[in-house]
Amino acid sequence: MAEYKGIKGFKVQYLSADPSNPIIGQTWYNSTSKDLKYTGVSTAAAWATGNNMNTARADLGGTGTQTEALAFGGTTPSTSAATEEYNGTSWTGGGNLATARYGLGGAGIQTAGLAISGFSASNLTAVEEYDGSTWTGGGAISTARRLMGSTGIQTAAIAFGGYTTANTNVTEEYDGATWTAGGNMNTGRHYFPGTGTQTAALGFGGKITVNTGVTEEYDGSTWTSGNSLNTTRSQLTGAGLQTATLAFGGYSTAETSATEEYDGTSWATSPVSLNTARYLLGGAGTTSAALAFGGVDTANLAATEEWLGAGSAPAKTITVS
Repeated sequence: MAEYKGIKGFKVQYLSADPSNPIIGQTWYNSTSKDLKYTGVSTAAAWATGNNMNTARADLGGTGTQTEALAFGGTTPSTSAATEEYNGTSWTGGGNLATARYGLGGAGIQTAGLAISGFSASNLTAVEEYDGSTWTGGGAISTARRLMGSTGIQTAAIAFGGYTTANTNVTEEYDGATWTAGGNMNTGRHYFPGTGTQTAALGFGGKITVNTGVTEEYDGSTWTSGNSLNTTRSQLTGAGLQTATLAFGGYSTAETSATEEYDGTSWATSPVSLNTARYLLGGAGTTSAALAFGGVDTANLAATEEWLGAGSAPAKTITVS
């Protein structure tokens, strides 16, 4: 009997776990689950409707992944301390922030999150750390601000820009205990997001005196200019890395559903837009699997949307009867 290798010239891979980044058409045998699997051709990129948050809100913090996201703070329109966790299907309540706030920054993962600065009667220096159930005090940031860009992990985060009594371009880096000064941004602004890591961050869009599409890249010490967004806007959010970021939502001349992808050089407008145009929304995830939640349309939203990028079809199991 002819063997697969003799027909195709190679063997089916024998792996103890599914590959982390399989290519389209790849076939393997998972020896742990005892399944024969393959990656099929993906469908086009799309935003799909997910289950609503428990608390409709805007101007909130968000971080994590599409299947393990964290949402915290914001306005309902009252200032909120509520925290919610998303498991890829539904939202459940987590531990409340010690200090209710909005316009705050976020970083980290669902079980190791970071709530940075924000506004509650006045701009805050207070930073809180989440362990998957409870928020506790972290090291205070030096520059109290709101509406800033932020990204990274709980022990290596970065906050940049934002609003004090005016736009600021100040950057600060967190090591899990203390904030230290980083290189200043070229353009001070507020109402904009950050993606990436502490040493490879991206800030884009926002408001100077008017909305902007300006993009800047950080290398751990210096900010340099990148190409601008195609849709000039503020109050947007994003997900991903410096070389692979998704920007979505925000306010241009009105609330927008526009989605753009950054490849480390330039922004490309996606033919696929959010189902619900919104601004002041939360975001999490990557360019292949992102999450949009909350925000404002004509009123505060609880609506959640999941992004599946092109070329990111999940593994399929071959069933033999």
